[in-house]
Amino acid sequence: MSELPKFKYQPNALELGIIEKKNIDCPVCEKNREYAYSGGIYAVEEVEFICPWCIADGSAAEKYDGMYVDDASCEEVSDQNKLTELVTKTPNYVSWQQEVWLAHHDDYCSFERYVGWKEIKHLKENLSDDIERIKSEYGLSQSEFEQYLVNDGGMQGYLFKCLHCDQHRLHIDTN
Repeated sequence: MSELPKFKYQPNALELGIIEKKNIDCPVCEKNREYAYSGGIYAVEEVEFICPWCIADGSAAEKYDGMYVDDASCEEVSDQNKLTELVTKTPNYVSWQQEVWLAHHDDYCSFERYVGWKEIKHLKENLSDDIERIKSEYGLSQSEFEQYLVNDGGMQGYLFKCLHCDQHRLHIDTN
């Protein structure tokens, strides 16, 4: 079995369950594979499982004229090729509402993991701009933010990291 492809913007896909160990017959390359992406693809045709190799090379997005990440939910970067790589060659993370992909230094950040306050409190200073934005948007005090942000709780955190300077970014949604 060949090594799993590496995704620039989704380096922890296997560990996070975004790519899972599951025997499938990939509908794109028509090969029997030991790994599958079961997340969504924005396409007309419904597709249940795609192998990671067909995501990485863009053939699945091309076949279904689809994308994994909604381009309208991505922060802006100046290089259209980076957006294309993100939306057509990167498996998406799972969110309750609409996923949002954050950027920094004119490039998309890598999705690191699902988090609550407990997992990110040591990054409080690093995340201060995003924390202040979120608190303002939801009308939360610092103590409410810390109390409500719980991994797999009512307010879910999504931690990103800049590929160029290691700055962390945070997005949240609520169920």
